[in-house]
Amino acid sequence: KGKHKDTDNMLTNLQLGSCHGNSSGWNLGGEKEPLSINVATFERPLRKLTFAQLIEATNGFSQESLIGIGGFGEVYKAELKDGSIVAIKKLLQFSYQGDREFTAEMETLGKIKHRNLVPLLGYCKVGEERLLVYEYMHGGSLDDMLHGDDATTNGEKKSKQKLTWDLRKRIARGAARGLSFLHHNCIPHIIHRDMKSSNVLLDQSMEARVSDFGMARLISALDTHLSVSTLAGTPGYVPPEYYQSFRCTTKGDIYSFGVILLELLTGKRPTDKEFFEDTNLVGWVRQLVNENKSLETLDQSLRDDSNANDELEMLQYLRIACDCVQDQPSRRPSMLEIVSMLKELQVQEGLSH
Repeated sequence: KGKHKDTDNMLTNLQLGSCHGNSSGWNLGGEKEPLSINVATFERPLRKLTFAQLIEATNGFSQESLIGIGGFGEVYKAELKDGSIVAIKKLLQFSYQGDREFTAEMETLGKIKHRNLVPLLGYCKVGEERLLVYEYMHGGSLDDMLHGDDATTNGEKKSKQKLTWDLRKRIARGAARGLSFLHHNCIPHIIHRDMKSSNVLLDQSMEARVSDFGMARLISALDTHLSVSTLAGTPGYVPPEYYQSFRCTTKGDIYSFGVILLELLTGKRPTDKEFFEDTNLVGWVRQLVNENKSLETLDQSLRDDSNANDELEMLQYLRIACDCVQDQPSRRPSMLEIVSMLKELQVQEGLSH
């Protein structure tokens, strides 16, 4: 009975508190021997990699090797001679300003190591081409896991793993730690600018790794003509203040992280015209919370497998998500605070078992 009382209190608190509120061609620039250019790397095993080997490993950057197309370029899966598997990002061609900025940014990004970030292993410059080499993430993206069908995880045919509540919590904690590291531990501090479920990748142990960090910074360092509006994120994840001013802040990342938490809790995409009509995931959740129907926001498949303890915890996660998507940036918590809140919930869970 006490548990139900806790859930009721949580629902009331929620209601009162938080929620008010394509393929490019190649441009090798007349290089005499582009194919023998070395890949500059940060990890020993890849040190002797050349552009020719990248072409060979991706079968000439073939359609079969293509596993994703993002805002900054195409991503190919490649198996190297030593059997290791990497992901190669071929950047879209902007009007690059020069090699110095690119190399400086790469050296900065290459030094950033954390278990919840996708490691950048190396990079390659050939004429106008810019290639980045990352560790390959076998679990695909959170977006695929939540919203994809069985056949599309990372371009490979395999059945989708069921995302239990325990797994979703683990992914939320990992992504929070990765983003917190970028905001608070990196020098210079890095604002992601495009946090979304397709940029939360999962490794073989289903540990969450944030990807594409530093990309917006890199592109703006390379291309001074690029309007910041093109770097301000993905519909559904963009905080309201970015529509007034394109100044990106850590609080903008926190709004986007809140949307990812809502995706984990509801199982819904951030934008879905058919389902949400004139609003989006944030607006829909707000409405239900304000009508004291918070439980109705939760993914039915989670509720089917949950007990009263789980539901109470889901509502606590919902409270944190709603704090993250406050309209006023100053009312959103910092990533350090979010990591701490999630850790506290983990401790409480341990005590209740």
